[in-house]
Amino acid sequence: MSFTDSQHACLLDTAWTAIRQGVREHTLLTLNAHDYEPRLQTEQASFVTLYLDGQLRGCIGALYAYQPLILDVAQHAYAAALQDPRFAPVTEAEIKDLSLHISVLSLPEPLHVNSEAELYQHLRPHQDGLILEAEGRKSTFLPAVWESLPEPSSFMRQLKLKAGLPPDYWSASVKLWRYHTESVE
Repeated sequence: MSFTDSQHACLLDTAWTAIRQGVREHTLLTLNAHDYEPRLQTEQASFVTLYLDGQLRGCIGALYAYQPLILDVAQHAYAAALQDPRFAPVTEAEIKDLSLHISVLSLPEPLHVNSEAELYQHLRPHQDGLILEAEGRKSTFLPAVWESLPEPSSFMRQLKLKAGLPPDYWSASVKLWRYHTESVE
């Protein structure tokens, strides 16, 4: 279900408010989900991705819903700006140059395949986000990653590397789930 213009604007405003408050006051934005439209009160998972001058500046999210979407977006916007371990916290001076992307995830569905070649027959480039689990490790790429890794074999190699696995790894124990996202930017 697509977001209305007002829901879209509300999600963006909430994310920006959470970032500004987090950077300036080092506190998480406090919200009451019941103050928002029912669609924003539904439990749904999200990722918030920040870019600075077109380069990744932070990305934090959840694969599975555990709280109302409006709270999820606020929490992940704060975390993307201040808690992504790959980056120093966003500074006040950087805020004006940031761009923001919210990905609202569908419920992941298992992909039952017996080989990487079979996976490629089922994988929908530029549509599917993918979760990989193997050897007690887990990683995911959002559908937006297809923009920088458009070939399924490159997508999978990098996803395995992200999980700490060799790029040519495959085992009967590999578990895969796909999901799609609705973008808010």
